[in-house]
Parts: sequence; structure tokens; C-alpha cells
Amino acid sequence: MWTSALRQEAKVVALITQACAYSNSTPTPLTVTSSLNYYNKLTSNHPTFISPRSFVSIMNNNSTYPPEQPHLDSIFKQKRVLRSKVRQTLKSMDPSLRSHEDNAIQNIVLEAPWFKSCQRLCAYISCTALREVSTSKLLSEILQTPPKDGDVEMVKKLYVPRVEDKNCNMRMFHISSVDDLIANSMNILEPAPVDADGNEREDVLQANEPVDLLLLPGLAFDRSGRRMGRGGGYYDTFLKKYQELAKERNWRQPLFVALSYSLQIMDEGIIPVTPTDVPVDALVSPSGVIPISQAAFDRCTK
Repeated sequence: MWTSALRQEAKVVALITQACAYSNSTPTPLTVTSSLNYYNKLTSNHPTFISPRSFVSIMNNNSTYPPEQPHLDSIFKQKRVLRSKVRQTLKSMDPSLRSHEDNAIQNIVLEAPWFKSCQRLCAYISCTALREVSTSKLLSEILQTPPKDGDVEMVKKLYVPRVEDKNCNMRMFHISSVDDLIANSMNILEPAPVDADGNEREDVLQANEPVDLLLLPGLAFDRSGRRMGRGGGYYDTFLKKYQELAKERNWRQPLFVALSYSLQIMDEGIIPVTPTDVPVDALVSPSGVIPISQAAFDRCTK
């Protein structure tokens, strides 16, 4: 009897063969093996996310199978070019439009049932210089003590990022006030590893309870869940660690929700992907929530 995993792999092989037939090429054992390995790496990041047909589409659109080093080098180059273009577009964004979209996106999150019901979350601290979607209103609402109008739904445990080194290591520490934040060497606010009393802050990877939600930044996104960051690999590395932790502890996987200006949403196939890229479950743009994964449809459309 075939397992679900074997059925998925069979679908991949069949679709690779079909794709090769359309391109008048022959699916060699190396092509199939390399492609299957790449598919398994991608789906291990988000088991319910990438269907075999979507996978083959990704491979065809980006010419990345078999996924060997020359192809990866090409992908990294494509990413650098796209990052440069998006940065220029963000730089030229009208300030009034930026402010309007910042408010719209944050209001959508604050009113969303999946946000109101979450008890613990990780969220980035927006940086104006990086032209990220603002999270200032979100953080202010979360950190209110006591919550406004006695709204118990706003009582949430918040973890925010601190970059540890230049080797993709980032931690998420619990804070209870904006006073817990200090500017780093890049003038980006982040938590000190110890509080004012000298006590170590709680690291979300050491916490006894799971987070329900992670609010993520990025440079570019698409409606299939691709997220392109700034090239440091910090978020992809952290997200993978948290996915593995949740799996080990038999916790429900949290929702990965990215906040995006309208101009940051690309057409599908524009953003190159590598095996280490972790897809998002949903996007929040000024026009609303865009659910992508099955988990997002289950939790964001109710």
C-alpha cells in the first residue's frame, strides 16, 4: 500500500516527465532524483503548502532543476537584482500613500479574528529607514497596560527580534513595554537580552508554550506564498527552527503572516526560490488578508 508521501513523489515524477515531454527533453534519473530531493526540502519547510503541480511550475518558471550550485548562483543573482528594484520602488513611494497603507494594514490586523484570538505572538519592530510596513500601532495596542477599554483579547504575550551575529542567528525575546527596547548599531530597536533588573528575558525558543502567530517583514511577496527578505537569511533560519521546535513538541504550527505594501506584491514566478526559503501562510495588504496555505484558509476565513 502506498503512503501519502509516496503518492506525492509519484505525482512529482509524473509531472516532471510530462513537463519534459512538453519541452522535448528526456527526464534523466539525475533530473528526477535531484528534483525529488528539492521537492522534499521545500515541503519539509511547510508540509501542506506546495502541491506537486505547484512544485513543477516553480521549477519550470525558475529553471532551477536539477537544483545544482550553478542554478543556485543564478537564483541568488536574480534575487539581488529584484531586491535592488524593489528598494528603489519603495524609496520613491509617496509618503502620504505609505502612511495610508501603514494604517490600513495595521487596522486590518487588529480587527482580524485570528489576531484577536491569538495569545502569544512574534512580531517585527518596523524600521523607517528600511521602509518596512509600520508595526508601531500594533505594538502599542499589544503593550497597553491595562488594555484599552478592558479588552481582554488584547492581552497578549509578545516576542520581538534581536540579531545575535552575522551568521543568520536571530532570537525572539519577550517584552512587556516599549521601554524594553534599545537602538542597536544600525539604529534599529531591539530588546536587550536582560531586563532592567538584570534578569534574562524569555527566549521564545525556550518558552513552555507555543506562539500562535508570527508577523513578518520582507521586501517582496507573491500570492503563492513566496517571501523575499533582505538577503541575511535571519528570518528563514529562525522560522525553520521554530517549525522544528513546534513539530518536536507536538504544537500546532503558528501562522506566518507577512505585512506588505501593495507595490511589494509581485506576479507569481517573479520571485526566485531556494530550498532554504520558508513560505508564508498569508499576506496582509491594504486591500485585505490574502490567505495562501490551507492553515490560513482554515484560520483566516472563518
